[in-house]
Amino acid sequence: MRVTGGVEKRACTTALLHSKPERGTKARARERARDSDHGFEINGGNREDQTSDLATSELSMEWQPDEQGLQQVLQLLKDSQSPNTATQRAVQQKLEQLNQYPDFNNYLIFVLTRLKTEDEPTRSLSGLILKNNVKAHYQNFPPPVADFIKRECLNNIGDPSPLIRATIGILITTIASKGELQAWPELLPQLCNLLNSEDYNTCEGSFGALQKICEDSSELLDSDALNRPLNIMIPKFLQFFKHCSPKIRSHAVACVNQFIIGRAQALMDNIDPFIESLFALAADEDSEVRKNVCRALVMLLEVRIDRLIPHMHSIIQYMLQRTQDPDENVALEACEFWLTLAEQPICKEVLAGHLVQLIPILVNGMKYSEIDIILLKGDVEEDEAEGEDIDEDEDDDDDTLSDWNLRKCSAAALDVLANVFRDDLLPHLLPLLKGLLFHPDWVIKESGILVLGAIAEGCMQGMVPYLPELMPHLIQCLCDKKALVRSIACWTLSRYAHWVVSQPPDSHLKPLMTELLKRILDGNKRVQEAACSAFATLEEEACTELVPYLSFILDTLVFAFGKYQHKNLLILYDAIGTLADSVGHHLNSRTRTRTCSPFWSACRRWPQPCRAASCRTVSRVYQRCVTLVQKTLAQAMMYNQHPDQYEAPDKDFMIVALDLLSGLAEGLGGHVDQLVARSNIMTLLFQCMQDTMPEVRQSSFALLGDLTKACFPSRQALHRGVYANPGHQPEPRVHLCV
Repeated sequence: MRVTGGVEKRACTTALLHSKPERGTKARARERARDSDHGFEINGGNREDQTSDLATSELSMEWQPDEQGLQQVLQLLKDSQSPNTATQRAVQQKLEQLNQYPDFNNYLIFVLTRLKTEDEPTRSLSGLILKNNVKAHYQNFPPPVADFIKRECLNNIGDPSPLIRATIGILITTIASKGELQAWPELLPQLCNLLNSEDYNTCEGSFGALQKICEDSSELLDSDALNRPLNIMIPKFLQFFKHCSPKIRSHAVACVNQFIIGRAQALMDNIDPFIESLFALAADEDSEVRKNVCRALVMLLEVRIDRLIPHMHSIIQYMLQRTQDPDENVALEACEFWLTLAEQPICKEVLAGHLVQLIPILVNGMKYSEIDIILLKGDVEEDEAEGEDIDEDEDDDDDTLSDWNLRKCSAAALDVLANVFRDDLLPHLLPLLKGLLFHPDWVIKESGILVLGAIAEGCMQGMVPYLPELMPHLIQCLCDKKALVRSIACWTLSRYAHWVVSQPPDSHLKPLMTELLKRILDGNKRVQEAACSAFATLEEEACTELVPYLSFILDTLVFAFGKYQHKNLLILYDAIGTLADSVGHHLNSRTRTRTCSPFWSACRRWPQPCRAASCRTVSRVYQRCVTLVQKTLAQAMMYNQHPDQYEAPDKDFMIVALDLLSGLAEGLGGHVDQLVARSNIMTLLFQCMQDTMPEVRQSSFALLGDLTKACFPSRQALHRGVYANPGHQPEPRVHLCV
């Protein structure tokens, strides 16, 4: 694996440290240490009668590394940064071997804290590997090793390098999270004392460590178990709100912020000085300080609004400015204020006079940023994207854009405020809306469509007079050359589906349905998802109004089944189930039964006459479900055996697959026996029934029940085996369908 993107990631790729020691005597261990392939010799490793220093559990207080061993550790750290896969694999094996030795961790802390002539990435990597060792094996560290590491951390918290200080802070926090706050009584007092140091690096490093401890252990710090250290720490932190360094000020505010939601008594006792100190920092030049101030005010709005009400006008004016902050992180924190305020009973009273300022700010925040557009490939027009292969696993962009950002927060704030102010919001919004919706710049037009969707629920009554003109424009936007415009148009139209259905069918319903079905077959996965979800909403609203168009609808959905990939298939299944609920017995005709055969995965909700015998398409659905269950179980097994090497599987997909198989069993009845007989689903099901996740077990037993009802005779023998040997996995009867 190539190591990219920061020291934390590099550490994760190299520190796979859960492997058990190899078998053999101490002599074999010394042999391995001397082996030229391993290249690691400590304290005279050439002498067979001398025990390796790494194998010795008693460590001197003045521990010093063997020079040759130290050089080999350094080489190992440098090799771990190599892009070569074979080298990475060799490094991993060496790390697994070296973790047999108690004082290997001493070498790691020594590199981190003492070798200041080494490059910072190597030193930091050493610390992060040690952090992973602490997480996995700290309970097995000999006391001299643990004491040496803790002593080195505190003695070097003021390292001149910000990267090294941060790494030491992470290491301290990791040790503390292993239950060491109680066993390391000098930690908090010493860190607090170091805040008074005249050396900036020492003060900043100590504050960085304290911030991480406050984040990870906020409840413990406010408990009697540690004799309530917050009684000293909170007043101490407040003193540093006026520090000359913006970094220190930011640390101080961030530390106190950890205790707002929990209403720590020490903070409640100092709430007025805290708020006064926040006001003093309102115009701070540092963006990180401003972000933390905004975050504090948002949380205080939740838990101590009584203290903010006397200053509410000034706070609102401040948040209006910060929501437009050039730093998007600050703007996002400030935008959260409007979401939180909308939930408060005083919202309408205190905010009504500020809507004329607030609404344009929120609308402006709903545009895609340049980075968003790049990540979403929003500048790629449809004709340029045609013919590109879409990899089912390439979901990085989706993950990135699923993060909470200013655009989403602004839209959510407008949505909730529309529900508070209803049509009173429109005089401030309508003058902006027309210019947005018909703007030649697609980014601005897209934001206008989002605005229109955001206010749909709260301002529906006031928007009704404008919808006959707006609806054709929105439907036309479904054909826009920009995928992001098509996608948001799907969502906004779904928000007005109730109104569409209330009109004569030929005026809006038929054109909307026709264009949505085209978008279900769009070449862009994001548009597919939005269109499929929008169509499901339309199905719920239209119900039997869709009956005249069922053949067209089913033909489109069948084609989509062959076109869609993993993620969007789940949404398609939901749309099929919703269609069955909405039109009911109208799916009974023989032609429609044949047409909808690919969707037996949603059979649980299809009317009885629609259930038919298995076919090739049904078999494909069945096989994909079984394969998904098998792959998830295999990934879970690998993760359980090597948690440092493999990621935990997402079992939600396996749960869905089990539920779909239940639908097949119920829908196909005895015909499902043909599919079961060609697979080892019962063996896999037995494993699922023992899964640690309750939802997996629940779906597994449900499937077992459905299979028992559908094809009991052929499953009876296997059932006996399962229940007769509850601790033993039955042998697979046949090969898995792939």
